[in-house]
Amino acid sequence: MRFMIIVKATKESEAGEMPKQELFAAMATYHEELAKSGVLLDASGLQSSAKGWRVKYSGKKRNVVDGPFAESKELIAGYTMIQVKSREEAVEWTRRFPNPAGEGIDSEIEVRQLFEMDDFEKNEDTDRFRKLEAERKK
Repeated sequence: MRFMIIVKATKESEAGEMPKQELFAAMATYHEELAKSGVLLDASGLQSSAKGWRVKYSGKKRNVVDGPFAESKELIAGYTMIQVKSREEAVEWTRRFPNPAGEGIDSEIEVRQLFEMDDFEKNEDTDRFRKLEAERKK
């Protein structure tokens, strides 16, 4: 089972401020533990929305809208991807995730399970994705 731990953006992360050294150290320790346990798939911080864009769809039209975006509470500042055997194991790992705003400051992370190919009906179209996944793993 794969899960994404989503770190929400703050006014500070959107302003391009880097994490304090203590938080960086705590994150490094946590991710080293994930890696040693063999559950870490990927992790990264994201640059502010000022360097990003959105694509808005209206019928067949696509409109590119450059950042920054106003609501930082709706933005993502980073993520960690893990693969574990159960939801319970994912919960235990995420309880240990360092507070992304710094200890003693109110914040939250969001955790979402990823779909696996077995979750989808087997048909011609999903087989195309299965083939892509198999080729990517080579």
